[in-house]
Amino acid sequence: MIPITLLGLFPNIQPELLGGVETSGRLAWGALARHLSAHGKRAMLFCYERNSHDRRTDDPPRLPARSKLGAIWRLLRLAEQPRVILVWHLGLLKLVPLLRAPQAQIILFLHGIEAWRVQDQITQRVLKRVNLVLANSHSTYERFLKFVPRACSISSRIVPLGIETPLDCIAPPTSPPCMLMLSRLERAEDYKGHREMIAAWSRVRVQIPDAQLWIAGDGNLRAELQAQVAALGLQGAVRFWGRVDDLKKQELMQACRAFALPSRREGFGLVYLEAMRAGRPCLVSTVDAGREVVNPPEAGLAADPGNANALADAACCLLKDDSSWDEWSMQARRRYENHFTALHFQQRLKDAVLPFVA
Repeated sequence: MIPITLLGLFPNIQPELLGGVETSGRLAWGALARHLSAHGKRAMLFCYERNSHDRRTDDPPRLPARSKLGAIWRLLRLAEQPRVILVWHLGLLKLVPLLRAPQAQIILFLHGIEAWRVQDQITQRVLKRVNLVLANSHSTYERFLKFVPRACSISSRIVPLGIETPLDCIAPPTSPPCMLMLSRLERAEDYKGHREMIAAWSRVRVQIPDAQLWIAGDGNLRAELQAQVAALGLQGAVRFWGRVDDLKKQELMQACRAFALPSRREGFGLVYLEAMRAGRPCLVSTVDAGREVVNPPEAGLAADPGNANALADAACCLLKDDSSWDEWSMQARRRYENHFTALHFQQRLKDAVLPFVA
């Protein structure tokens, strides 16, 4: 049997999971596995996988595990030693010692918030073995180094993410002008700018009286945000859509005039790509990776999330119904098509990984 050239340690990458790590992981592994197979090399995927009914017969071999104990058992039973190990989430790095492959080269991909904390001792010890650190943005990498400064001695490369192929057409926005926010509404993620946008919306309505703020997503933070809306008397100006499926998400994205997520802690933000793909300019913050993705003022604007006046002014610029919006829309679409398609991402990743498996 052909020895394992590349072993991927990934979180669950089943199609029904829509998180950024899973979405990018699915695109990444498919491209790498196909390339290696075409060149007579063998790729093996380890992932957490609760269900396997969606797996196709031509998928590369997997080592699925439904629990942490199952993961340990699977890796301990792997007799082969891979040449290269690609770790797609920092939390999985501590599984590497179970492989008993001391000669393997290790590539670690950083995705954001999980890398912005002091790491446990096992992770710090295995980090010393890492040969290459990949990060989805400069912001992710720089924040990681604040907590693990010794990692600056490891070779690194920035690999921005991407999403699927461009849309066939761009739909015009509906009236009245709406700004969409889309994310989980969880207290643990109460840094994405919902409270700040709600607080700024009265100022937006002074300039654009019929402007609407749409909030899509659900979670244990929703009730608090709804109470904030009521306290400010904005019930007619802010609409909560709850959890939405893919079809409804695209419908809302096509109906809105602009997208907003002025977050304080985005490591990348695939949802910005979805907005730009639909020709919607984005309002991002000045303090995280949103600026790298949108590149204000190319495909939107950036504002300090702690400055309600700045948020309101930026929102009004993006919501105006004049010729400037057509320019915003075209630039947003062009930025996605020139930098952030799935093919762009896959090529960047192959350029970084393939020298290790040549």
